[in-house]
Amino acid sequence: MDLLGFIIILVKVLVVFAGTMLTVLIMIYAERRVSAFIQGRLGPNRVGPKGIFQPLADGIKFLMKEDIIPAGVDKPIFILAPAILLIPALMTFAVIPFGSDITLFGRQIPLQVADVNVGILYILALTSIGVYGIVLAGWSSNSKYSLLGGLRSSAQLISYELAMGLAVVSIILLSGSLKLNDIVGDQQGHFLSWNVFKQPLAFLIFLVAVYAETNRLPFDLSEAEQELVGGYHTEYSSMKFAMFFMAEYANMITAAALTVTLFFGGWDVPFVNEAALGLWGAMLSVTSFILKMGFFLFLFIWVRWTFPRFRYDQLMRLGWKVMLPLALFNIFLTAGYLTFKAVI
Repeated sequence: MDLLGFIIILVKVLVVFAGTMLTVLIMIYAERRVSAFIQGRLGPNRVGPKGIFQPLADGIKFLMKEDIIPAGVDKPIFILAPAILLIPALMTFAVIPFGSDITLFGRQIPLQVADVNVGILYILALTSIGVYGIVLAGWSSNSKYSLLGGLRSSAQLISYELAMGLAVVSIILLSGSLKLNDIVGDQQGHFLSWNVFKQPLAFLIFLVAVYAETNRLPFDLSEAEQELVGGYHTEYSSMKFAMFFMAEYANMITAAALTVTLFFGGWDVPFVNEAALGLWGAMLSVTSFILKMGFFLFLFIWVRWTFPRFRYDQLMRLGWKVMLPLALFNIFLTAGYLTFKAVI
């Protein structure tokens, strides 16, 4: 790799990282404002115009707070657990294409940090690693509330990862590739080419599983303030506590981006050939991707303040007795259709 190629990759990494961190700040603000609107309250309205600087004030507060490490914890693991959760959350966006290719300096530059042949497997692997951070945080805290939160989270993620993975398999069967670029390319043309219309059942399964995977209501049984105080992060404070929340929002951003990529044509704008428009086409594709992703991020907040939390037995029953059989049925249906189509 030459110097220019290295610089281009470095710039893309910095842009994606900065964009993710900026979106985390926006989501923290939006979470509080939207919840206030739904509940008929004002929300943050003191720090800056319309309270827009409230996330920065919260960040400064976390930096200045005392970092308390309780007696009896397994200190190395207790310190490491937030990083084990946050780092994979920030790495998963690397393989998601967020715009069409652009031509600069005589090079065709894909708007994607890394075009990996097994992009889907990369994302599923990293999201699986994140659960170790939650489990280790619960175990190392030497607290029954944290331990129960960690155990709940591990059982929940294992249960819903199966359904989510099987829903993704049906998309892989249709596109014939594990590359996210190929999956986006398979959906281009018009909006009826989007996988949400080809695989509506897979989309519903994937969407529900994503809420469980990100520990968002109505699936936030690992925190469940009324039962477990704060769940796996009960004993954490200062920036370690903030890292858990940053990881949660980073996972939400990746989940929204992956939903758009797999089911809503990714960055594609229906009936528009972005490549023919050059730089303007690339800007249009990035805008399209951001707007689609923003809708699903808003949906995360909307669902949180609309639906009540499941009981744990209901959560397990939904995962194993409803989601898993439906996902298996959808795979057999998709495989049968493709086989029939090939024979005909």
